[in-house]
Amino acid sequence: MNIQSASPSITTMIRMDHTHVLAAFHRYHADSPWWRKRAIVELACTALEIHAQLEEEVFYPALANAMPGDDTLAKSKPEHDKMREEIGKLRAMGPEDAAYDARFMQLMRGVIHHVADEETTLLPTAERALASQLAQLGHRMTKRRLQLLAQKRPATIAANTVGTFPIASLAVLTVGAFALVHCLRPPSSRRGRRYA
Repeated sequence: MNIQSASPSITTMIRMDHTHVLAAFHRYHADSPWWRKRAIVELACTALEIHAQLEEEVFYPALANAMPGDDTLAKSKPEHDKMREEIGKLRAMGPEDAAYDARFMQLMRGVIHHVADEETTLLPTAERALASQLAQLGHRMTKRRLQLLAQKRPATIAANTVGTFPIASLAVLTVGAFALVHCLRPPSSRRGRRYA
């Protein structure tokens, strides 16, 4: 099996990124403790930065080749630049700042608008225009994402993920622990065991 055919399509990956950021946003509450706000904001901002860079390096050039002059595509990069500007302002303040909640809400309003444009217009168009390239582009995006994640302090991303999604993180850790225990057991005790 070809590794590229096993990769999700680039449009599927973009939709998953959107879902991830919006799920983090919905965890944010004005009455949350400062450390939780900080984790959610940092996770969302890092995810948005990586997502924007991936789109600009992989997705937008491929789409521009297939559909030169597309209006939605033309406004996407300036929207990313505005988002980066908002992220910079947000990172210049802390959760104790009175304007922190409003600044994060402003960032997310822009993101929601951008996501709506991409999911209703750009992605369906790309799925038609780039149909034969979607898996290959998804593979390129995956490789580049791993490089970018390695540059963005993976331990910090992991800590912010736990702060943002504590129950899901606990579930993943629990399943991982059970799998590790199962793998560490001698093969003889794993085979032939019957449950009543």
